[in-house]
Amino acid sequence: MIENNKISYEKAVLIGIINSVQSEETVKDYLNELSFLAETAGGVVSKKFIQRIDKPNPKTFIGSGKLLEIQVYCKKNDISSVIFDDELSPTQQLNLEKYLKAKIIDRTGLILDIFAQRAKTSYAKNQVELAQYQYLMPRLKGLWTHLERQKGGIGMRGPGETEIETDRRIVRDRISLLKKKLSNIDKQMSVQRGNRGSLVRVALVGYTNVGKSTLMNLISKSDVFAENKLFATLDTTVRKMVIRNLPFLVTDTVGFIRKLPTQLIESFKSTLNEITESDLLLHIVDISHPNYEDHIDSVNEILGQIDCSNKPFILVFNKIDKLKNNSFGATNKSKTEEYISAEKKVNINELKEKIFHHVRKIHIKRFPYNNFLYPEVD
Repeated sequence: MIENNKISYEKAVLIGIINSVQSEETVKDYLNELSFLAETAGGVVSKKFIQRIDKPNPKTFIGSGKLLEIQVYCKKNDISSVIFDDELSPTQQLNLEKYLKAKIIDRTGLILDIFAQRAKTSYAKNQVELAQYQYLMPRLKGLWTHLERQKGGIGMRGPGETEIETDRRIVRDRISLLKKKLSNIDKQMSVQRGNRGSLVRVALVGYTNVGKSTLMNLISKSDVFAENKLFATLDTTVRKMVIRNLPFLVTDTVGFIRKLPTQLIESFKSTLNEITESDLLLHIVDISHPNYEDHIDSVNEILGQIDCSNKPFILVFNKIDKLKNNSFGATNKSKTEEYISAEKKVNINELKEKIFHHVRKIHIKRFPYNNFLYPEVD
């Protein structure tokens, strides 16, 4: 651990592999994102290691030569956390901890840890806790040797910090209890969604840290927490919005990410129901990111997993102010695209008009007799 202005940061190294599925360019991009995740969790990345390997070693994930190189570096530089970009098996994690004498965290564990930091409401905390226990269950073996050596810090928040919780039966009972609690809350939230009446529902979706909350604050004049960090908000926020006397609901949702843990998708099922029950999606994209197209694909993949691929949508390309050549004229836009800067308030009125057009279309289909109330404007 190192001290910086009285805030404790952990020194960490990152590990990625190049194979037939992941090119060197892709792995470097993944590790850059993993670095951002590590920093969000409270770490300082000291070095990134990349190995070209066709098939991960079943015992240690990486080869013996690279493992020795990492061991020497960790010992010399007092590294406390070694973070892998890919998910490790319980056996691999245990073997690596014994060999490297450091905390071994994979991408899934790191994301779960950040979610544990970000969860503020009891509902979000229960969702994260359930995901953590499901992740922890096959890793109970050797947990105590892990905990005795490292107390607190990255990857150590939440369940697994008391001896009784290492018992498989206790963990299973806790998972069962959490599922029941979440099921009851889900029913309450379902009733709440039903009580919103027949207003058209618009959901903001997108990769994490693309500016959804900033845009939400701007177009709905709300006060949603927004920060330049991954997963700044976990709980959904619903606000009523009116454009040209046409009322509808806007929902800000949790951001997606590549390799999003399946435990989180399952645990946040009710939160994601805000998306499944919406009528229109605003898919927010950080167009200034060099791999924004991959981000679009990742979001679409998760939308497919929750059966939302066929919903009407507007692709909102945000952060155009950060592009060197900003040349998005009206002729470049399709009916389902808009180019904006939420931070600089660029093209926000144009976006609102596009939202109005789509919401009106859905509303009139639902209530044909209201056609004259909300006329289109050329």
